[in-house]
Amino acid sequence: MKKRLFSLVLASVMALSMVACGSGAASETDATATVDENSTETTTASADATVYNVGVLQLVEHPALDAATQGFQDALKEKLGDNVNITVQNASGDSATCATIANQYVSEGVDLIMANATAALQSACAATNTIPVLGTSITDYGTALSMSEWTGTTGINVSGTSDLAPLDKQAEMLNEIFPDVKTVGILYCTAEANSKYQADVITGYLSDYGYEVKEFTFNDTNDVASVTTSACSECEVLYIPTDNTAASCTEAIQNVALPAGIPIIAGEEGICSGCGVATLSISYYDLGYETGLMAYEVLAEGADPATMDIRFAPAVTKKYNAANCDELAVTVPDGYEAIAE
Repeated sequence: MKKRLFSLVLASVMALSMVACGSGAASETDATATVDENSTETTTASADATVYNVGVLQLVEHPALDAATQGFQDALKEKLGDNVNITVQNASGDSATCATIANQYVSEGVDLIMANATAALQSACAATNTIPVLGTSITDYGTALSMSEWTGTTGINVSGTSDLAPLDKQAEMLNEIFPDVKTVGILYCTAEANSKYQADVITGYLSDYGYEVKEFTFNDTNDVASVTTSACSECEVLYIPTDNTAASCTEAIQNVALPAGIPIIAGEEGICSGCGVATLSISYYDLGYETGLMAYEVLAEGADPATMDIRFAPAVTKKYNAANCDELAVTVPDGYEAIAE
C-alpha cells in the first residue's frame, strides 16, 4: 500500500514538472519564433529595438539654427522612427542657460547631445566628456574647442558639421558687387569666438583686394544699434559673418543701415534676408540633416565621435535680397538667386 501511494505521488510530481517545463519552453519559443499551424513558414520575431534619447541644445531662435535643428530631427526620425526620442531646448542666446540645459541632459543620461551653435557646443563639452556630442552651425571646431593643433577630428567625444562657407569666395563676391568702394566694416559679436575667426580670415582676403578693413564689435544685443551706427558712419559696405547674435538682431541692424544707405554682405542667408543685399550661403537644413545622419552612425552603428571627420555643407549658393538691392540701387551680377520672401 505504501509503495502504491508513493508511486502515485511520484507520478503526480513528474506530471507537474513536465507541465512547468512545457510552459517555460513555450515562453522561450514565443520570444524567438511564432509558428502558424496552417503554414510551413516559421517567422522570427525581432526583439524590441533600443529606444535612444537625444537632447538638442540650440543657442538661439533664428532661421538658420531653426533649419539646422529641423534637418537634424528629420534625418534621425527617418532613420530610427519611433526608436528615438528627441528633446529640443532653446537657450534664448544666453550662455548660462546653455550650461543649465547641457547639465540637465547629462543628469538625465541622454544617449547623445546635439549642440546647435558654438556656445551650445562649448557648454555641452564642459558638461560631459563621455556622452557623444555632435555640433552643427559651428564655423571652426579648432577655435570653438580651443584646440591649437587641428587635424580635422577632435580626439574627444565630439564631432559634427561646420557651416563655414569659403571666406575667400565671400571676399571675392563682395569685390564682384562693390569693386569701387574703399572701406569695408566687419560687424560681429565679441562673445562668439567663431565670428572673430571669420573676421580675422576674411580681413586678409579683403586686404588683398585693396580694401581698408575696420572691425566693429558689440558685446550683446543691447549695443547692436549703436555699434552699427558707428560702422555705417565710417564705412561704405559692411560684412557680417555667420554670427548668431547678429542673426537675432537683423531688424535692429536693418533699421540703421538701410536709412544710412549702407549695403551689407552677409555670411549666411538668414542674416541676408533680414538686413543684407547678398550672401554666399549654405543650406542649414542640409547641414542639420547631415548631422542627423552622423547621429545615426553614432547611436545605431557604434561610430566614435573622436575619430569622425568634421563634415561640411555639400554646396554654397550666391543669393541676394531683392528688396534691399532695389532700395539701395545695388545691381547683382548674373548667377545670383533671389531669396524667397
